[in-house]
Amino acid sequence: MQKLVATDHSVQISGLQKQFTRHDSGEVNRVIDDVSFAVPKNSFFTLLGPSGCGKTTTLRCLAGLETADRGEIWMNGQAVFSAAAGRDVPPDSRPIAMVPQSYGIWPHMKVFDNAAFPLRYGRKTYPRPETQRRVLTMLEQVGLSEYADRWSTQLSGGQQQRLALARALLCEPEVLLLDEPLSNLDAKLRSQLRTELRSFQQKFGVTTIYVTHDQGEALAMSDTIVVMNRGRIEQIGSPSEIYDSPATRFVADFVGSANLIPGVLDRPAGSRDRVVDAKTTLGVVRCERFTTPPAPPTAGQEIFVCVRPENIRVITASREAEGPNRFPGRIMTAEYLGDRQEMVVTVGDVTLRAHADAHFDAHPGDDVTVVLDPAWTVALWS
Repeated sequence: MQKLVATDHSVQISGLQKQFTRHDSGEVNRVIDDVSFAVPKNSFFTLLGPSGCGKTTTLRCLAGLETADRGEIWMNGQAVFSAAAGRDVPPDSRPIAMVPQSYGIWPHMKVFDNAAFPLRYGRKTYPRPETQRRVLTMLEQVGLSEYADRWSTQLSGGQQQRLALARALLCEPEVLLLDEPLSNLDAKLRSQLRTELRSFQQKFGVTTIYVTHDQGEALAMSDTIVVMNRGRIEQIGSPSEIYDSPATRFVADFVGSANLIPGVLDRPAGSRDRVVDAKTTLGVVRCERFTTPPAPPTAGQEIFVCVRPENIRVITASREAEGPNRFPGRIMTAEYLGDRQEMVVTVGDVTLRAHADAHFDAHPGDDVTVVLDPAWTVALWS
């Protein structure tokens, strides 16, 4: 089988499909539908989406725990799965390590023995003195050296997560697979450990593929995010691209908070100005961001305008207002959050969520002017 040319990628997936058939009804459910992506070496790559979108099944196919029906999987230029060629490398022969959601810590073993397991029984084993040196060094790096002789059941949730990561890294994997490893922790500990996890990944330089449904985790930790929905990829991009320039309504609505306003195309982007004007119930909205449409856009085409609450300014109605995307509105609710006020403002029949200055002197029922920043307002074709 011919090798892929792109050696700067640790993982490449092409045309992956996986379906399950319900035994009671015979109904076929395609959980992965023509998924393709490439993971750059040494990067933190995240599969993000709601429950049932196919992200964990994709990860399990990468690990060899599920067998896809179609497509190919390549790791460091070598095919580990090809439906057409009948090739399916078993999990223990793939250059991976995996941390499951439950961590997979063995309760009958002490911390040292849990970490040492892959060096004793894995793909590459070491003599006892070398195993001890490597394990103690790794436990020191993840802050668990003083717990080496403690039973694993005596560790906290955060310490168990570090132990699972240490054991995975001791496998010396080319690709590290993480299946929602922070989901069982409380919010404060999740925030702390996601910083540690990203720091460990950068320190060891291992290519990491991370599965989560938590948008905050994905935005904070990732180099690249794949947003999945119903087995298909909605968008691939950097955290800022996913958040600031969503490609679809689903991405805009799922990642963060967004105001989605239906309208029709009034003026397609020109060859010079790269600006879209949309007729909405607010009035004409200027959008300086938009993705490539599936077909040449035409006036009257149905679109959606997307604008994040932090990209809407609320100012007093009496203040001089010039420029595009300024509309009269009325405050419905206002919540003081210390660093800002979160407001619900109506403009005609449209309800918008917006942020205002923490000390903005306005109250529910007051008339205001709402300003949508054109530079951060996005026209969506689907």
